[in-house]
Amino acid sequence: MPEISRRTFARAAAGAVAASAFPRAALAQGPARIVIVGGGAGGASLAHTLKVEAPQLDVTLIEANPIYSSCFFSNLYLAGLRSLESLSHSYVGLTRLGVKVVHDFATDVDSTRRGVRTKGGRTYAYDRLVLSPGIEIKYDSVPGHSRDTSRLFPHAYTTATIGKRILRRQLQGMRDGGLVVMALPANPYRCPPGPYERACMIALFLKAKKPRSKLVLIDPKRSFSKQEVFLEAFERHYKGIIELNLTNDIDDFAVQRLDTRERTIRTRSGLLLKPDVANVIPQQKAGEIAFRAGCVEGDWCPVDPATFASKRVENVHVIGDAAVATDMPKSAFAANSQAKLVAAELLSEFAGAPRYPARTRNTCWSMLAPDDCVKIGAGYEPRNGRLEAVAPFVSRPGEPADVRKANVAEANGWLDAITAEMFARLRTDAAGFGNKT
Repeated sequence: MPEISRRTFARAAAGAVAASAFPRAALAQGPARIVIVGGGAGGASLAHTLKVEAPQLDVTLIEANPIYSSCFFSNLYLAGLRSLESLSHSYVGLTRLGVKVVHDFATDVDSTRRGVRTKGGRTYAYDRLVLSPGIEIKYDSVPGHSRDTSRLFPHAYTTATIGKRILRRQLQGMRDGGLVVMALPANPYRCPPGPYERACMIALFLKAKKPRSKLVLIDPKRSFSKQEVFLEAFERHYKGIIELNLTNDIDDFAVQRLDTRERTIRTRSGLLLKPDVANVIPQQKAGEIAFRAGCVEGDWCPVDPATFASKRVENVHVIGDAAVATDMPKSAFAANSQAKLVAAELLSEFAGAPRYPARTRNTCWSMLAPDDCVKIGAGYEPRNGRLEAVAPFVSRPGEPADVRKANVAEANGWLDAITAEMFARLRTDAAGFGNKT
């Protein structure tokens, strides 16, 4: 399979609402004010698309961090296959494009007056608001856990680099023959295959650097994404290193208690573990600004599957991990595709562009070993009030090595394409596994 190009990626990610399909059109009543909160795969992609296709639009992107460090591909950092620097990007390209990039925390939304307030004291008026706030970690979903104890038991599951650095230092500093424990979350959560790819990358590190060590997974779920190919990888690449404990009719492997003083983890089934290193990934919820905006029911934001408009607040769209996209998983590819859909809606409303059927896509690649990569994906269409998968596909056990190696090139091509789009890069930076620490 050839390496995916940026043009191929843009078309695939957007489906019928690909960015290249948007005609540039004059605004009828002056520039509409679009405010986007969150500069990740959803928000940054949306800002770029809107400004390219309708330069007259007044597009403001509010993002607290001046440097974005991607979650996608960060598991490879734990194995030493990538540096965090190779996954870090600035917003200079978007600023150059004409996007008003504001590095501040969005603290509140006044949906009546249509304004977003920031920690710095400013209010940004909008005609349409798009929230792409990502996730917050629910530390209290794991008894005994807290933000303070996350330095001892890091989750390393957000864009913040500190948890990833802590986890890697812990792995590097542990004794050979030690025990690593991964406590996994129940559904729904960001990137369903992500913890299992991480297990492979940690096991790859242990196999090379700490060969007498063991990795134990405790999982509150009964099954998981790409399960067959992950189980094949555990047996083929990491036999004797990875032990998977899935919840079943007899044993519940959800965490019952973390004891930070004793450094122990007890599951509901009674399994007691004393790890040298523990990667504890709690439950998650929509980013805080979505709660403050009034867009949340439970932990996530219900949206119209055809437009990703909030079902709770007028003139607001929610995209990315924070949205309830039913069959569509929480992933960077999905967020980018949703951004294209919302861009089409906004360009139709404010720039006279034609309206297209609401179609989105997702593909998720997972690294099992340096030359072994698998994928899962589907198209998605709104049906009966929800997004439903169309033509799903998934890698199968026993695939030829050249297929898996081609997936590696495809995944690297996607990474280069999506980050070039998110951050309006003028040239292609090095991609692949050459950026080792």
